Amino acid sequence: MENKKIAFFDAKPYDIASFDEINKNYGFDIKYFENHINIDNAAFAAAYDAVCVFVNDVVNKDVIDILAAGKVKVLALRCAWYNNVDLTAVYGKIHAVRVPAYSPYAVAEHAAALMMALNRKIHRAYYRTRDGNFSLNGLLGFDMYAKTIGVIGAGKIGRVMVDIALGFGMKVLVYDNFKDDAYAAAKGIKYATLDEIYAQSDIITLHCPLTPETNHMINAVAIEKMKPGVMIINTGRGKLIDTRALIDGLKTGHIGSAGLDVYEEESDYFFEDFSNSMVGDDVLARLLTFPNVLVTSHQAFFTKEALHNIADTTLSNIKEYFDGGYLKNEICYKCHTDCKKKQNQRCF
Repeated sequence: MENKKIAFFDAKPYDIASFDEINKNYGFDIKYFENHINIDNAAFAAAYDAVCVFVNDVVNKDVIDILAAGKVKVLALRCAWYNNVDLTAVYGKIHAVRVPAYSPYAVAEHAAALMMALNRKIHRAYYRTRDGNFSLNGLLGFDMYAKTIGVIGAGKIGRVMVDIALGFGMKVLVYDNFKDDAYAAAKGIKYATLDEIYAQSDIITLHCPLTPETNHMINAVAIEKMKPGVMIINTGRGKLIDTRALIDGLKTGHIGSAGLDVYEEESDYFFEDFSNSMVGDDVLARLLTFPNVLVTSHQAFFTKEALHNIADTTLSNIKEYFDGGYLKNEICYKCHTDCKKKQNQRCF
C-alpha cells in the first residue's frame, strides 16, 4: 500500500502525541490542523486520501460534497458518536468509520467521579480549605449504599456503570431499548421503564446515544416525574438534556445536583481555552453559577488507555479500507450503526 495522506482536524497536543506514537505501526502521512473542518477548508482537505474528525467537527452536506469531489475515500471519526455527520449525504460517496468502543471504563469512572464529588461536595471543600475555612456547614452528603440509581442505556459504558453502582451497594434500575434478561438476572438488577426510573431513582445517569427519540429526553415533563432532590449525571451527549429545563429544575430545588461532561451547545466552547475572555453562551454561563452543578469539558474519555485505543482503532479503520478489507466499524446508512451484515451484503 502506498503512503496514504490523512488530513486530521481539531488536533490537540495529546491527539498528536498519541497518533504519532501509534502511526509508527501504520506509516500514514498525517497532516494535523488545529481548526475544525468546515466549508472554507474542506477544499484543501479534499486533496487527502482520508479525513479524520472529532465530535465537534460538523460534517454537513456542503463539506461532504467538497470532500467527495476530491480524493477523499474515508471519513474517519475518532469517536463513538456520529450525530455530527450527515449520513444521508455520505451515502454512496465516502465510507464513514468510527471508534465504537475505546474505554467504557474511562467514561463510567468519570460519571462515578462526578457523582461522588457532587454528593460529598468535594469541589466546594477543596476551595474552602485552601482559604483556611475548615467548616463542614453546607457539605452534608448521603450514603450511596442502598440508594437507587437509574442507568439509562445498558451498552458497554452503561454496564460498567452498573458494576460500579453494585460495588457501592446500590439498587440498580436499567432502561434500554433492548432488554437482556440473562444479564439482568446474573447481575441482580432490574429493567425498568423511564417513568419508573424517574420516580424511584436518587441518581440518574445517562449512557445512551443521541437519536431523534432521545433528543431532550430529560425535559420539563421528565423532570417533573423525578424524585425531589434527584442527581442527574450526563456523560453521553449534550442534547439528551434540555438545558433550560434543567436550570429551571435546579432553581426550584427539584433537581438536587447535576454533573455534566457534555452540553448541547458545547461545540463553541469545549476543548478550547476561554479563560481570558467572556463566555457568551448565557445558558452555559448560568449553569456555571450553581454550586450544586459540576461541568467538565467532555473529558470523560480522556485517559491514556482510551487515547491509545482511539488512535489504534482509527488508523486500523483507515488501513482496512485501503487494504480492501471489510470495514467492521463502518457506519451503516440504514442501520445508523455498525452494519452487522457480511461483506458485500450491507443494508445499502
